[in-house]
Amino acid sequence: MAAVEENVKPSREESVEASSSDDENSPFNSGEKEEPAKSFKDLGVTEVLCEACDQLGWKSPTKIQVEAVPVALQGKDVIGLAETGSGKTGAFALPILQSLLASPQRLHTLVLTPTRELAFQISEQFEALGSSIGVKCAVIVGGIDMMSQSLVLAKKPHIVIATPGRLIDHMENTKGFSLRALKFLVMDEADRILNMDFETEVDKILKVIPRDRRTFLFSATMTKKVQKLQRAALKDPYKDCYLVSILNELAGNSFMIFCSTCNNAQRVALLLRNLGITAIPLHGQMSQNKRLGALNKFKSKSRSVLLATDVASRGLDIPHVDCVINYDIPTHSKDYIHRVGRTARAGRSGKSITFVTQYDVELSSESKA
Repeated sequence: MAAVEENVKPSREESVEASSSDDENSPFNSGEKEEPAKSFKDLGVTEVLCEACDQLGWKSPTKIQVEAVPVALQGKDVIGLAETGSGKTGAFALPILQSLLASPQRLHTLVLTPTRELAFQISEQFEALGSSIGVKCAVIVGGIDMMSQSLVLAKKPHIVIATPGRLIDHMENTKGFSLRALKFLVMDEADRILNMDFETEVDKILKVIPRDRRTFLFSATMTKKVQKLQRAALKDPYKDCYLVSILNELAGNSFMIFCSTCNNAQRVALLLRNLGITAIPLHGQMSQNKRLGALNKFKSKSRSVLLATDVASRGLDIPHVDCVINYDIPTHSKDYIHRVGRTARAGRSGKSITFVTQYDVELSSESKA
């Protein structure tokens, strides 16, 4: 058996960096001069929220709102450098409320703040902007009875504004409280959060909330700790670019691509199809008939790329796989062996490629140990 193992290391994030600074030499300044937006409507804010802004006396958007709101409404992550009083709460609250309008959901957004005072201020602005749509917020901070906070969380508010330490207390001790369906994460004044030694708590939170989410990170300064947090918290679509490049370079081969979740397998399959690549998913959320159909299409070579999860592919006889790609690194060494063993069978040669980001290095070493 001749198998080749390659590691591909994508290391950047798709995000838009916005700054409230006027410094032309700022790394966040594109150098292009654009006409400032004259109204929130110009930014793409829906009518009901424009009316809410008007009622609050917000006559025109601030610089950080002009830079952040339009790209946030495009579905991108945002990194914003903004001082207190620059209008940054509106910069993240308006896109979040517009998302809630389009797709109402409980426990939709988590906002992390360094202090209880800031948490209450943010809650007040969310509730003022979202009063006409009935938005419900919960402030989860220290110094308030845990039981009363648990009762508020049990009602499943739309927005949770919390300090990291108290949020961890509830995640570990409040029965039934979960952020597994979270759509948005906001880290406000991220530099202060990290300076107050909340780094461990933030890491714990990032591990349990969905990866498939939107992230808004706002900070007064871009410190080394914030840069590290930025890389850890934001989505990494460069995997998709590397994947398409590899599939084009090795065109004519059959590929089995492993993803860690059903959603990721489905998403990547749709992406590849839209690019004209004959891909088909195989995961646990598909019916048995659809899974068998997908397997037969791959075996008959009418589909050259199979996107699979570990559980769905276990026990299946899939011969003649030219290349295995670990899009997501497996958490257990047995899964790694099971994956790469799909290629280079019966004396044939094969290739195995693993995508490794800087945050996967330790996991990659454990998988191969």
